[in-house]
Amino acid sequence: MIDRLWSRRGKTSPQEADLPLGDNVPQHVAIIMDGNGRWAQNRGLPRIAGHHSGMKAVKRVTKAADRIGVKYLTLYAFSTENWKRPKPEVDFLMRLPQEFLALELDELIENNVQVRMMGYRENLPSYTIDALEEAIHKTKNNTGLVLNFALNYGSRAEMADAVRSIAKEAADGRLNPDDIDEQLFSSRLLSSELPDPDLLIRTSGELRLSNFMLWQLAYSELWFTDVYWPAFTEELFQEAIMEYQRRARRFGGV
Repeated sequence: MIDRLWSRRGKTSPQEADLPLGDNVPQHVAIIMDGNGRWAQNRGLPRIAGHHSGMKAVKRVTKAADRIGVKYLTLYAFSTENWKRPKPEVDFLMRLPQEFLALELDELIENNVQVRMMGYRENLPSYTIDALEEAIHKTKNNTGLVLNFALNYGSRAEMADAVRSIAKEAADGRLNPDDIDEQLFSSRLLSSELPDPDLLIRTSGELRLSNFMLWQLAYSELWFTDVYWPAFTEELFQEAIMEYQRRARRFGGV
């Protein structure tokens, strides 16, 4: 039986009661969900078992983010470089959004969560697109947490597309080059409807951005953990939020 994503009714656990409150909660948290394959291999399991267990971490973190008061949660689910992985693994990864949404969409709707996707739809299987588009359509009027899946997403491709779009308008005489600024560039990115992330979390001990939201993360706070994504808990998410709350964000100022 699948445990429920949310349980706002009734008693909360001690861990839930300890979740941080206050005004200094990051509005937008982005997560590089890394380490699924290594988590599985360390247990003598196939890599796909790690990806499947990673879905449970998605549920845990979505639940915690909603309860804490995060407004936007972006999850790096599949990069444009991940197509280089073995075909059986890629095929399995393409089935995960369909499986996750089949199990959880009703509760996402019930709890006012809005599902979005940030990435390139071309090359994605029809069943993956169909599952995502159904979820996006059914939750489009929800006003709670925005659960944004970065799927077939690559930041360099995103920025190149933005430059191409701006250059074409300038060449056609529809845009004065002097009017090109950071705000205009941001408006051409796939994340144009989202605020820049306040906090980036990366699991598995890797200390790199892996072509993820390179423009948008310019002044985000970064938090890394050695824990593999399938083992990532609500308590670790809380720890990352509390570390964010202890930092002073100066955005280049004194």
